[in-house]
Amino acid sequence: MAQRCKWSIGSEIYKAYHDKEWGVPLHDDDQLFEFLILEGFQAGLSWITILNKREAFRKAFDGFDARKVACYDADKVEELMQNEGIIRNKLKINATITNAKLFLKMKEQYGTFDKYIWQFTNYKTIVNVWKSEVDIPPNSILSDAMSKQLKKDGFKFVGTTICYAFMQATGMVNDHVTSCFRYAELTR
Repeated sequence: MAQRCKWSIGSEIYKAYHDKEWGVPLHDDDQLFEFLILEGFQAGLSWITILNKREAFRKAFDGFDARKVACYDADKVEELMQNEGIIRNKLKINATITNAKLFLKMKEQYGTFDKYIWQFTNYKTIVNVWKSEVDIPPNSILSDAMSKQLKKDGFKFVGTTICYAFMQATGMVNDHVTSCFRYAELTR
């Protein structure tokens, strides 16, 4: 049986996410936007809560189409506040709209959001060598820098811990423990 990071054991959703998505270098702007938004909604909650509501989030936020989300108005915010399938937090919903506008601005400025966000790791995956999950930090110098710049650019819900989780999810860092089968697969 393949050895996995311990956090993924015990839930089929976590297992599938771990085995197929977490830590895989992601360069698709639309998917990067989705993770930016989901990581912001996760603040103060568990990631399993977000994964369980992911499809509802996709439906509620028009498939994370940033152009559509950037145009949401007060009526749409109120509609989202009534949606029991998502996290109904007005600050996070409004932050999503703000972040969609800024996402589009960065795409325009850099050509792609991918170029903007991956600059923090010099456009490559940082491969860490963690033997145990307790060794994995909640943030890093790079996530500090990313958070600082995102905040300077106006993004919301982008603290250093959120940024580090985003970096892990999108493969900007490989934080699979070295005994995990995905570690070897992703460092080839």
